[in-house]
Amino acid sequence: MIRRRKPLGRVLRIQRTLVRYGLADIIDEVHFLRPLRFLFAFAPSKVDRSTPLGKRIRLALEELGPIFVKFGQALSTRRDLLPRDMADELAKLQDLVPPFPGSEAVAILEEAYGQPLSEVFERFDVEPHAAASIAQVHTAKLPDGPEVVVKLLRPGVEQQIEDDLEVLRWLAELADRYWSLADRLRPLEVVAEYEKTIIDELDLMREAANTAQLKRNFEGSDLLYVPDIYFDYCRPEVMVQERIYGVPISDMKTLREAGTNIQALAENGVEIFFTQVFRHNFFHADMHPGNIFVLIDNPEAPRYAAVDFGIVGTLSASDRRYLAENFLAFFDRDYYRIAKLHVDSGWVPEGTRVDELESAVRTVCEPIFQKPLDEISFAQVLMRLFRVAQRFDVEIQPQMILLHKTLFNIEGLGRELYPQLDLWKTAQPVLRRWMSEQVGPRAMLKDVRDNLPQLREALRELPGVMHQLTEQAASGQIRVRMESPAMLAVQRELANQRKQRFWLILAATAGISAAVTYGLGAGGWVTAGLAAGAVIAGWLARPSANTPEPLSGGKRR
Repeated sequence: MIRRRKPLGRVLRIQRTLVRYGLADIIDEVHFLRPLRFLFAFAPSKVDRSTPLGKRIRLALEELGPIFVKFGQALSTRRDLLPRDMADELAKLQDLVPPFPGSEAVAILEEAYGQPLSEVFERFDVEPHAAASIAQVHTAKLPDGPEVVVKLLRPGVEQQIEDDLEVLRWLAELADRYWSLADRLRPLEVVAEYEKTIIDELDLMREAANTAQLKRNFEGSDLLYVPDIYFDYCRPEVMVQERIYGVPISDMKTLREAGTNIQALAENGVEIFFTQVFRHNFFHADMHPGNIFVLIDNPEAPRYAAVDFGIVGTLSASDRRYLAENFLAFFDRDYYRIAKLHVDSGWVPEGTRVDELESAVRTVCEPIFQKPLDEISFAQVLMRLFRVAQRFDVEIQPQMILLHKTLFNIEGLGRELYPQLDLWKTAQPVLRRWMSEQVGPRAMLKDVRDNLPQLREALRELPGVMHQLTEQAASGQIRVRMESPAMLAVQRELANQRKQRFWLILAATAGISAAVTYGLGAGGWVTAGLAAGAVIAGWLARPSANTPEPLSGGKRR
């Protein structure tokens, strides 16, 4: 059971850790830590002052726990933003976090399975294969089966994460109450969105299900391989999956020595990402290098292999459409369209001038258009975009946080793999294809096919509805009071016109339905007959002032 603690105690522990690793400068930059800095002015140091800064930061993040380690993992992918030695140190957080003892792992597994490991696995390697912020991995072999990896949660990780979430909630509440930018940056919603994500990652059964879904999505694909899951061996704190023998994406030396087509690898990575987001609407949202491998059986056509699907993202249909249109507008240098999309979506305040927002977006985007990664400083671009967001009060969208984080990782991986990568050229065909599928003739046909059962049901019920209305009119349940003979004549004419329009509209609907159902191989003769009958009825109901008709409409008695 998770014990709730006051966040102030955790804040003090964070501050003490930073001081002991010689990172007091960070305290000066983080305003809420400053007032209590004097409490640890003479705290004993854990490292020699001559230790490189990157190593001190890594050690501090490891001690502070999972949320801080994940922050370091994300930063490690952005070697354009960090000195190389610091990026190398933070990269160790991807799978080289100090492990917990193998004997403890055995005890956790035997409790989960309710029997000795010798009766579960043919072989279990007590020495950890890799360790990360939330879990660690051991290799094993199933009885008369394949080689597998066994992933299990770190002891006490739930409490560590809850402590840090308490701090984040507390800070978000303060920001929401006192920060002038809170309405736009929405700190409470951002933290709530992150909390859902990190809590989901603590359920390894969920991760196993995510993995199985990703595998189905890319079944038969030459771009990405996803390992098999052995659900009979999975528990909320344990996951067993197929062992992958690939080259870590960060091992560029091995990839180059094997003659791997690095350009194809980088371009495939971009295509995989956009396929997951827009075609599948189910994307891997923790794509740091520790989770990505390369299968180089055919070096000229390398294939990705991915693991660790504890964090996946999805978007609503409207968010996906909005993103795709923004991307395509950017590819076309249609900055007016980008500005208009922001206004129409409500992401900027009502009354924002589209032309001014267009000019601001053009100023930031035009200089980087069609440049390869190695000629773009995304650090500067991000800062300029943030200033634009501030100026126009653009609201943060919490549901997009995972996507932003994933884009951050993808761009960092692409820069490391193939700095000459043209992101725009690679992504544009994928997006245009998806947009065509959403609004083209095939999309319309799919909508008709999907709604065909409802259409058939409506047509089946239509005669009964018409009969009921006719009976009501004949029995006098539907009446209209007339004030004069002239008014009566006008009402009759209008009634005839309405009746004729009804039958002709019914004829058109039935005709279209007949054509569609016939094209789908579902017959269509019944609806075709209904269409013909409706045309005849419409002709017979043509307006005629000399033909008295029952009147409908007006008030019911």
